[in-house]
Parts: sequence; structure tokens; C-alpha cells
Amino acid sequence: MVQFNKIRSAKICSLLLFLLLLGGAVNAQTASGTLNDLSFLEGHWLGTYNGGPIEASWTAPAGGNIMGYIRMIKDDKPALYEVFAFEQTEKGPVARVKHFKPGLIALEEKDVSDTYNFIEAKKNQALFEKDDISVRIIYERRSQNQLVIQRGKMENNKWVFVDLFVFNRIP
Repeated sequence: MVQFNKIRSAKICSLLLFLLLLGGAVNAQTASGTLNDLSFLEGHWLGTYNGGPIEASWTAPAGGNIMGYIRMIKDDKPALYEVFAFEQTEKGPVARVKHFKPGLIALEEKDVSDTYNFIEAKKNQALFEKDDISVRIIYERRSQNQLVIQRGKMENNKWVFVDLFVFNRIP
């Protein structure tokens, strides 16, 4: 009888542990943020990239979205434009990005945009992952006047991030 109770107790403990872990996994998968988690992006920013200036601007959250752009200049001519729409969804914010060459010639198909899904947010930082899971992006305001966008790629089963764009606030 004692052996039976020990086995039964072990099974019950195992079941409870499994349910607790399952509950944590479900919460992690359904964790969502809001556009307010990205409000630190708001403002006008300037940096350098690939030998030329790079300018960015993002609006405050309103109407279920944040709009933004990045303009890259090389040899005093436009090199690339990126247009951003962070949209609130049931699963959290989604970043949609379209790229254009000078003349507003789209690099993606007409009805296609790069889509990045929200993973998590911390104070002045948000992490997104591209739909195809090939890239992660961190948006981070490191100080009141510095904004950094980092790109991450999987290396040796670990995400490795490097600064892609470093911006300073401009009036």
C-alpha cells in the first residue's frame, strides 16, 4: 500500500509540474504587447550608414499604428527608402516594412511587405522577428538622444545581434 501511494504521489506531482510548465508555455506564446511599448521610437533621428547620412522619423502611437521612414543618402543622392507601419494586432504589434529605390520603385511586390512579429518589450526596447524566422530586429533607445536598430541572425544555435543603424535625435 505504501509503494502504491508513493507511485500515485509521484504521478500527481509529475502531472502538476507538467500543467504548470504547459501553462507557462501557453502564456509565453500568447504574450502580447502594445504600440505604447514602441512609443520610445517617436522623433526625428540622424546617423551615418554606408558612407552617407541616414535619417529616420517615427510618429507617436495613434489610431492603432505608428508610421515611420528611413531615408539613406549616398554621394549626395537618395540610395534607399524604407517605409514602416507598426500596426496593433490581437497578437501584439506587427512591423510592416517596404523598401524603395529612388523614384519610389518598390523592391517588394505590390501587395507584399516584410513582416516582423513582436516578441517582447522592455523599457525603451522592443524585439521583433521576421515572418520567415531568418532575422530578428531590436529597436532600442539607449539614451534620451540615441536610438539604435540592431539586426540579429542565428549563429551556433544562438541569436547574435550587431548594431545596424545608430541614430542621434535631431530637432
